[in-house]
Amino acid sequence: MKMEHLQGLIAAPFTPMHPNGMLNLSIIPAYYQMLKTNGVTGAFICGSTGEGVSLTISEKKAVAEAWVECTKQDKDFKVMALLADTSIEDCKDLALHARSIGLYAVSFTSPYYFKPADVGMLAKVCIEIASVVPDLPFYYYHIPVLTGVSFPMFDLLKEMDGKVPNFAGIKYTHEDFMDFLSCLHFNHGKYDMLWGRDENMLPALSIGAKGAIGSTFNYAAPLYYDLIEAFNNNNLILAQKLQQQSIDMIRLLGKYGGIATGKAYMKLIGLDCGGFRLPVKNMSDNDFDLFKKDTAQINFNSFCSKSSA
Repeated sequence: MKMEHLQGLIAAPFTPMHPNGMLNLSIIPAYYQMLKTNGVTGAFICGSTGEGVSLTISEKKAVAEAWVECTKQDKDFKVMALLADTSIEDCKDLALHARSIGLYAVSFTSPYYFKPADVGMLAKVCIEIASVVPDLPFYYYHIPVLTGVSFPMFDLLKEMDGKVPNFAGIKYTHEDFMDFLSCLHFNHGKYDMLWGRDENMLPALSIGAKGAIGSTFNYAAPLYYDLIEAFNNNNLILAQKLQQQSIDMIRLLGKYGGIATGKAYMKLIGLDCGGFRLPVKNMSDNDFDLFKKDTAQINFNSFCSKSSA
């Protein structure tokens, strides 16, 4: 099958939760409309940002169904789901469900408890899962900082090439630009390489990235589209300035505890997605007040995503 090379920004949405930690699927239609308003071209659901590893199988299916329901008439908006599980059989089940409800694609990241011994074993697992949905694009999700599996993706492409027709490419969330560039050039650019480090968008653009999946695109998509435009217009001084704004924004994630801070940014733009499940630490009310002051210091309101209202 001929694979599309995706372009533009694909958001990695947060999974909306009620205060009691249960799914709040009623927010997803408004979430989708907000992403569309800000030019986002797709959603990578149930990934790291979406707490896929903290959801049950039935919850992941419910989240996928909710996204399909509100996007099914929009063929230009691509929804793909991470099959976030260490059980290969559960991943197959989720892949079959994704195909049955009409998702655009599925993605899989390495098992992180019993890790594959070498890149050949990783490819074997990918092939086994991808083979159950041969008509659905299959992406590998490379995020060694969380999985502890750090084989070069150029080697994975060599192992996967020609083995399954629906292997589409890689969501690349790592800082190895040598490896990423080699993947872009592999077999005359055959595979779709989606960049996954928002704070390094500019250097990724400089070596040929065309599409990206990121968490900060949820609440700051205009900033990144301005960055891309500046780069395309050869205005590197402006592009560097905009990348620095991105970095200043992302530094606040670390200052206030990590990934859950993203939902605080979402609250600032008017979409309250609740908190994260354990073991992730959520922000206290006092810290949220301090956080709001820090976002004012970086002029977050000047480049944040806008409400769909």
